[in-house]
Amino acid sequence: MDVRAQYAPLLEELKDRIAEVLDSGRFILGPEVKAFEEESARFLGAAHAVGVANGTDAIVIVLDALGVGPGDEVICPSFTFYATAESIARRGARPVFADIDPATLNLDAADVSAKVTERTKAILPVHLFGRPLDVAVLPEGVPVVEDAAQSFGASMGDRRAGTLGAAATFSFYPTKNLFGLGDGGLVTTSDVDLADRIRLLRFHGSQDKQTFEAVGYNSRLDELQAAALRVFLPHVEEWNEARRTAAGRYAELGLGQVCELPADEPGHVYHLYVVRTAERERLTAALDQAGIGWATHYTVPLHLQPALAALGYAPGSLPETERAARETLALPLWPGISRGEQERVVECLRAASAEKAA
Repeated sequence: MDVRAQYAPLLEELKDRIAEVLDSGRFILGPEVKAFEEESARFLGAAHAVGVANGTDAIVIVLDALGVGPGDEVICPSFTFYATAESIARRGARPVFADIDPATLNLDAADVSAKVTERTKAILPVHLFGRPLDVAVLPEGVPVVEDAAQSFGASMGDRRAGTLGAAATFSFYPTKNLFGLGDGGLVTTSDVDLADRIRLLRFHGSQDKQTFEAVGYNSRLDELQAAALRVFLPHVEEWNEARRTAAGRYAELGLGQVCELPADEPGHVYHLYVVRTAERERLTAALDQAGIGWATHYTVPLHLQPALAALGYAPGSLPETERAARETLALPLWPGISRGEQERVVECLRAASAEKAA
């Protein structure tokens, strides 16, 4: 992934916007944050957007605002980044892992339903790799908090990820579809009371720095990050469309003859381009030899992580999750990747496959 290729054409505008913040002397919860919250809420179609320090804090604060605490359970996937389950554990609640749909790599709704108990306080699906989950298929009566860290701009029908559940969380880590120049996060919701509670919690549980109504957090999106995000936000649809075009090009170039391609859907924004193969070791060795970048994600699923061993999950308890951990492979894709670069990837993998067949 070439992050600099995305922001390089905007560098002068970015420098000018940052200079304006430096000249203003306002760095915490100033006009840039307020404007970004308004602009991102409008883009996503949410009533409220609240900037926080990072995507992990966003999840913790939402769960806190919903009253999740010790003795509660929150259902989530195991095939995702550690922060999803870590945030649940941080609230003293128990992560309950459901298996995934092998076709989408998102939560399997049937397995979620089987794991709902009287202690279930929320469901925390992840819109993985830029593909949104239709939360309407999840059990009714339990608040859904979307982990949309990888899916800014993704959509399900005529609604954006970030507006499908009771609340949603975003990360602006520098590799994301909408990215900052460091850490940053956002919470969206259409519930005014929930939004007010999140605003309170992000600033030490206070509205005025004098009276403290709750034990909160020091978790604020800063002005410099908000300024950068405001430069990038108008381009995110163009970037997402470029990702979709590049994903389609891999199929056009015949990559499907070598590995299983991700099924295309209209709202998928391809945060990562992730294929499946039973020959991952062979293919990655070929990519290494050719000097082509690749990545694997979540090779040790969360239910098998040492930090969560006390939950009692054993190997084999989530078979589709564990199979995905063995088979998935992320190939080069970013807005601006050239046809020639993609041809080189496909040629390398096809040659590796032909060598095995021979």
